[in-house]
Parts: sequence; C-alpha cells; structure tokens
Amino acid sequence: MAAQDEPLGLTVHTMPTPGPQDLRRRTVSGRIKMLLVLLACAAPVLASYFTYYVIRPEGRSNYGTLVQPSRTMPASLTLRNLDGQPVETSSLRNQWLLVVVGTGACDEACMQRLYMQRQLRQMVGKERDRLDKVWLIVDEAPLPAELKAYLTGPEPVQVLRVPQAQLAGWLQPESGKSLQDHLYVVDPMGEWMMRFPSQPDPAKVKRDLVRLLRASSFWDPAGR
Repeated sequence: MAAQDEPLGLTVHTMPTPGPQDLRRRTVSGRIKMLLVLLACAAPVLASYFTYYVIRPEGRSNYGTLVQPSRTMPASLTLRNLDGQPVETSSLRNQWLLVVVGTGACDEACMQRLYMQRQLRQMVGKERDRLDKVWLIVDEAPLPAELKAYLTGPEPVQVLRVPQAQLAGWLQPESGKSLQDHLYVVDPMGEWMMRFPSQPDPAKVKRDLVRLLRASSFWDPAGR
C-alpha cells in the first residue's frame, strides 16, 4: 500500500529587528549621500574659483579684494523696484552681478560709478551677456528724471531699493570707506565674492572680470 503524502507545513519566521548598529549605519550612509549631492552642486563654482585663483601663471594677481569666505545674499533682504513692488532675492541669482550702491539723489561720484559700471560691461566683450548691472539704492530719495532716462536707456540697469542696515549685513566696505565707495561682484550662486577699491582703475577691473567670466564659462551659461 503506497504511503500517503504528508501535509505541507508552513513556518512563519519573524523579521529581524534593526539594532542600534544598523540604524547608525543607515544614518551615516544617508548623511554621506546628502554631502555628496551638496558637493556636486557646489563643484562648478569651486572649480571656477580654483581655476582663477590657483591654476594661474606665476606672478599673476587679482586687482579686486577677494572675499574669503564669500558671503551669501540674505534671503531676508527687503528689495523693492522703483514702483515700490517687492522683488525676490532669488531673481538676482543665475547671473554674475556688478553692483553699485548709492542714494537716490546720486551725486557726481555716484554717476561716475554708474557710468563705469556700464562701460565695464561693454569692455568684457562677448562675455557681457553673463554680467548684469545692479544699482542698490539705500534711501527713499526720488531719482532725477534725467537719471531715470539714463538707467532705462539702451543699456538698462536693474534698480532696487534696500534698507542700508540690511545691506550692511551683507556687503562690507574696506576700512575707512563707506558702502557707496566700491563696485561689488556677486556670483551666480548669490555669493558676494569680490570688492573693487574706491576710484578703481577700469582696465584692471576689466581684467579681473574677464578672468572670472572665462574661468566660469563651462558651468555658467548666459542669461538669467
């Protein structure tokens, strides 16, 4: 007589509970992945600065003062256009900025800086589409009509009002100078990274700007 088949038995095993070491391992792995992502995002900027300031011919030096470490544009800046409408700080990213600071009255020295700002953008040649002109006004004084016409002409300037106290928490003049005495360079990540001296030499400023723009050309396309 053939033996009868025995019934199939099923055994349920409980899943192992992660121990402290497993949780610690996962946490460390997650943090490493996050750091790698952040590094990948910052790598183009770091590479361009490395190219400009480290891989350079012997004896070459920058004219402007390098801000180390660079200073991030505060998201809390209260920016307004000339119509009084709020402007997001994020709108100033993704483009190199050449920044002038002044009052709405804009004296002769202020006009000279605005004129130099316009000329410098033209002087960088084919790289000019990657450089925007920004004028930050630190008071509520109305702009003269002729100045408005100049700012909105063929080479328009982005004009924004910002409280001086807020701006002073980001940009900083050299010792003994005022905030309005300099031209400032802000990179496409919103980092203030260079300041030019008061009464600067345009040819030397142009040289620094061209080198910066060329060093970053592989990661920073034109247009904002």
